[in-house]
Amino acid sequence: MKKAEKKSFAQRVGGADVKQWVKFSIAAFICIAATIWSGALWILLLIPVLGDLYITKYIRWGAWKQSNNPAVRTTAEWVDAILFALVAVYFINTFFFQNYKIPTSSLEKSLLVGDFLFVSKMSYGPRVPMTPLSFPLAQHTLPVLNTKSYIECPQWEYRRLKGFGDVKLHDIVVFNFPVGDTVPEKVSNPDYYTLVQMYGREAIRNNPQRFGKIVYRPVDRRENYVKRAVGLPGDSLQIIDGDIFLNGKKEAEIPGLQYNYFVETSTFISDKAFESLQVSKDDRMLMNNYPDFKETLNYLYQPNAAGRLNYVYRIPLTAEALAKLKNFPNVISVNREPSAIFSGKTFPLTMNNGWTRDDFGPIWIPKKGATVAINTANLPLYELIIRNYERNKLEVKGNRIFINDVPATDYTFKMDYYWMMGDNRHNSADSRFWGFVPEDHIVGKPVFVWLSLDKDKGFPSSVRWNRIFKSAR
Repeated sequence: MKKAEKKSFAQRVGGADVKQWVKFSIAAFICIAATIWSGALWILLLIPVLGDLYITKYIRWGAWKQSNNPAVRTTAEWVDAILFALVAVYFINTFFFQNYKIPTSSLEKSLLVGDFLFVSKMSYGPRVPMTPLSFPLAQHTLPVLNTKSYIECPQWEYRRLKGFGDVKLHDIVVFNFPVGDTVPEKVSNPDYYTLVQMYGREAIRNNPQRFGKIVYRPVDRRENYVKRAVGLPGDSLQIIDGDIFLNGKKEAEIPGLQYNYFVETSTFISDKAFESLQVSKDDRMLMNNYPDFKETLNYLYQPNAAGRLNYVYRIPLTAEALAKLKNFPNVISVNREPSAIFSGKTFPLTMNNGWTRDDFGPIWIPKKGATVAINTANLPLYELIIRNYERNKLEVKGNRIFINDVPATDYTFKMDYYWMMGDNRHNSADSRFWGFVPEDHIVGKPVFVWLSLDKDKGFPSSVRWNRIFKSAR
């Protein structure tokens, strides 16, 4: 058998055809563009590899294709296809876009439960992975196996590549849950820090049967949330009777904004009536059926002529739905749900300021490079930022604050922060309860709804055709 002739480098380069050079040129151009965009010079090391793949071919990259064993060829083809798909999905999901499903009603009626969103990473600039060794499409846990979908080491510092713009006021934003760094595996709601306030740190850690193992999650492996940016870095924000005031000026109401109402009726509200109000089945709460509300109902309502309470519903309504409901013949009274009773503890959890979800602040939203005076009275506002988000050692000794073992009377912020809230104001766990969203937690911007399924209906009537390709605003 004739021995294959060895070719010199010049012969290999000169023997390449136009198609090979075109493929190499396109691949090299992509590498150079990616290097300029990301600033990662190591990407240029791929160009010699591409040169050999397309031009010189010293390495037999496709040797498996020449195997005489069909089983080897078939297996190698599958492995090659799967690896290519995983790598492609990883890079697309990391740098360009990802899918996101709306799990809760916090943004109704802007976004509905069952909406599937196309989320653009390019809108605000893709975030370089902080936990680069992770399985594509799994946020933090591998399904079925129920194990971590990522390897914690290495951990890269936060860096964001250039995108199309910055977060703007009233943008709907997908972000990692800020207080999702520490998670009891058996309890996701309320968050760990709220649980600590309720039960104490030791009680949670010493009761794995109830709360599960306590785990730490890196920034980019925390749960994804979606809310509306109602306050930007450097803004002063206050909520008065549910209305947002930004820098002293009342903000215009978002279309489709909802609040909870107590609706007293003489008869049941029919399913058809609820559908006309666009109230989902999960939100149709007849309070009379819940013993926990008995004391509240007896306090707020008087018995009717028959000596019993009328029917009282607790439902979220837009302004349009509220006006329509008031004309129902069986409606006796409609009152907005009192925040003094139902608000719960607001941010910051360790400050007794009397704030509620409808009457909150004023509060200043930190801006990168800005300096604020700190003392033991206002430290709870910035404690999570200083210790958790910007990773400083923080101690309080008497009335003195120490940051990285140095006495501190002020603090300069390293990042921008945002104030995020849901449009369904009385049914949204948002910044009013867990505070600021750091810039390194921002994931992307929902662009449009590519599928929408109504969980209250069966297929195919469950498909909301009128929402497909609807802009996410």
